[in-house]
Amino acid sequence: MKKYLIVYFFCIFSFVTAQQTKKSVNASRAEKAPIIDGVLNDDVWKNADIAKDFVMFKPGDGTKERNNKKTEVKITYDDEAIYFGATLYDDTPEQIPMQFTSRDDIGNVDWFLISLNPFNDSQNDFEFLVMSTNSQADAKVFANGNEDFSWNAVWDSEVTMNEDSWVIEVKIPYSQLRFSNLPIQTWGINFHRRINYLNEQYSWNYIDKSKGEISIYAGLITGIQNIKPPLRLNLYPYTSGTVSSYDSDTRFDANFGLDIKYGLSESYTLDVTLIPDFGQTAFDETVLNLGPFEQQYSEKRAFFTEGTELFGKGDLFYSRRIGNAPVGYYDVEDNLAENETIVDNPTNVNMINAVKLSGRDKSGLGVGFFNAITEKTSAKIQDTITGTIRKEVTEPLTNYNVFVIDKQFNKNSSVSLINTNVLRNGSFRDSNTTALLFDISNKANSYNVSGNIKMSNVYEASANTAGFAGTMRLAKISGNYQYYFRYSRSDDNFDIQDFGFQRRNNYSNFYSGVSYQIFEPTKVFERYRIRFNTSLRYLSEPNSYTGNDVELNAFFLTINRLAYGANIEANIGDQYDYFEPRVEGRYFRQKGVIESGAWISTDFRKKLAVEANINYAKRYTLDNYYAGIEIEPRYRFTDKFQVIYAFQFSKLINEQGYVDELDDESIIFGTRDVKNIVNTLSGKLSFNTKSSLSLSFRHYWSPVQYENQYFVLNDDGTLSNASYNENNDINYNIWNLDFSYTWQFAPGSFLTALYRNSIFNEDDLSYIDFGENLNNLFNEPINNIISLKVIYFLDYNKMKTWL
Repeated sequence: MKKYLIVYFFCIFSFVTAQQTKKSVNASRAEKAPIIDGVLNDDVWKNADIAKDFVMFKPGDGTKERNNKKTEVKITYDDEAIYFGATLYDDTPEQIPMQFTSRDDIGNVDWFLISLNPFNDSQNDFEFLVMSTNSQADAKVFANGNEDFSWNAVWDSEVTMNEDSWVIEVKIPYSQLRFSNLPIQTWGINFHRRINYLNEQYSWNYIDKSKGEISIYAGLITGIQNIKPPLRLNLYPYTSGTVSSYDSDTRFDANFGLDIKYGLSESYTLDVTLIPDFGQTAFDETVLNLGPFEQQYSEKRAFFTEGTELFGKGDLFYSRRIGNAPVGYYDVEDNLAENETIVDNPTNVNMINAVKLSGRDKSGLGVGFFNAITEKTSAKIQDTITGTIRKEVTEPLTNYNVFVIDKQFNKNSSVSLINTNVLRNGSFRDSNTTALLFDISNKANSYNVSGNIKMSNVYEASANTAGFAGTMRLAKISGNYQYYFRYSRSDDNFDIQDFGFQRRNNYSNFYSGVSYQIFEPTKVFERYRIRFNTSLRYLSEPNSYTGNDVELNAFFLTINRLAYGANIEANIGDQYDYFEPRVEGRYFRQKGVIESGAWISTDFRKKLAVEANINYAKRYTLDNYYAGIEIEPRYRFTDKFQVIYAFQFSKLINEQGYVDELDDESIIFGTRDVKNIVNTLSGKLSFNTKSSLSLSFRHYWSPVQYENQYFVLNDDGTLSNASYNENNDINYNIWNLDFSYTWQFAPGSFLTALYRNSIFNEDDLSYIDFGENLNNLFNEPINNIISLKVIYFLDYNKMKTWL
């Protein structure tokens, strides 16, 4: 018996040790580079070392790969690039899904992913993904495991399908990577294979999903010797032409510009955009905002999304501030004389140029510097008697910059220093913010402490206003049971609005939460997670209670790829809103809310898939409630054509909210019903992996109706009847339609043709029905835009060869 026990425990120990050992594969030097054709018949592949014996990443945990689905990868390199040849065995190739998609859009396909870390620091991976259709995706991976697919490299791949396998051949030029200038190199590497129809994903080196990030479980590439980082100089010249028409006014604009990407060293890269053109940027999903806080929009301009992970630390960098509305936009009307009218008041400021420097060296030191300059912007004001026109500056010449130093250590921790600065010419408002951040985990990746200290300074009207904010978080981050405690505080002077996004300041909040999740599948579930969160909120100055929140939510994913979840959330007792009145020191007192919701998402591998959610909320003791539903069906007609439609409907009944502030400083509230109806439609027809037609449509309609009785806000936060009686009904419409054709005619080079029309209307016809509203909307002038843009990629190393 003892003998069998010894053997048993020896096997268990061997299994665990094997799972924790880093695998390694040797890369051979190629005397002659392989031809990237998806056929591994080049001489260099014949005796190359093989990375094999993949294990399951999900849904299982370390299970050996299937005998009929084995994966083998070979690696070679030369002075220009590193090459990968992968054979993905599959005895049922007819079951491999083949949906055609654009770059970085992973559809219903099998795929193979190379996760490459030339510094072998376990925190900063480059990912290169090849789909069964040979579509490509690439991303940079942050230290927290998040992937940035806005990063785009220029690399080559080819796929061939065989009777018992599919084969991938990949070439990644060194000009697209960052690595040290050492004679002998050891790179971090892991490979992933997704078998979609089996719902299985395998990795070469074992990954423990219960703790740490995926990047710390990489294996090794050895044998790379005597390669030198090339001069990384890429040029992206572009030209564009735009014809726009609005209300019988037609305009033609032509633009020429250049983006430059230059490697200052093997670690750091300088990006420059000269005469930027953002005319084809996707439209914003604008909504009617009745609340006290600004609406936040996602960044869609490529220059501001790619390679900005360092600048996003501390949440001080909101790039939409650059080119946003002038700081003095709303002051123009207040400064008008009786006989003056506004002829032109630009809603956006043009950017002159921008540069960013970013990178991380082999010691884990990351440095980022961003600088942008926007032009002087003025409103035109006409004297209605004399006809003369004067200009009023609404935004002077302005400089925005960010500086970041980020030190990573222990493969799972970092300390960062960030400074942002906005400097406007003349007597306009300036600002500066500095933050110190820390994110530290123990070596076992089981516990984490993180936080920040932030200081803001605003210079306006010859005075400086300083503000403070900070956060501390303690958490258990491994195992089935995880929990956290967090405290956040901000004084009432903390202000980062010139370059950051900030909904509010003056808070002193406590948060806590506990969760349970599984990392190995059961008979029914691939994974599930249940969380319970609480919060207790106060003002910082004075120390006044504002509210609380308790929440329970759950997420489930079945083995058959059906995902669903639910949540319930509630406030206990009265809540005190110090922001809805829009006047410092005043608050609105109201009963708490209980809210519940549920959602479901079906298997996206099927031709027809549906996502849907429903929400309901009710305020205690009042006839004030919210109900909303959203349904999004999608249908894949063929592997090259898919359509997605989404419908959203919500209704907020008897909401009490801010309306106006009168000259006598009375704050007026009203009771209103708010509806939101949103229809969106998107579709894509892919001719191949390089060209496609895309449609994106959205109509947002929000009618708001007020009751005849209005209220005045009392000093104790309650409401009393008011004699105020004005029409504040709103009928708000946004219509956007984009139809575009994109063709990647050469590596990194694109031609994009775009047609766009948009309509906006806001009036007080909130009582009309949907059909009447559309007729009313189409009576407004339509903004039509036709745009053609060509971007060409030039690599200095290739240009040198041509010359």
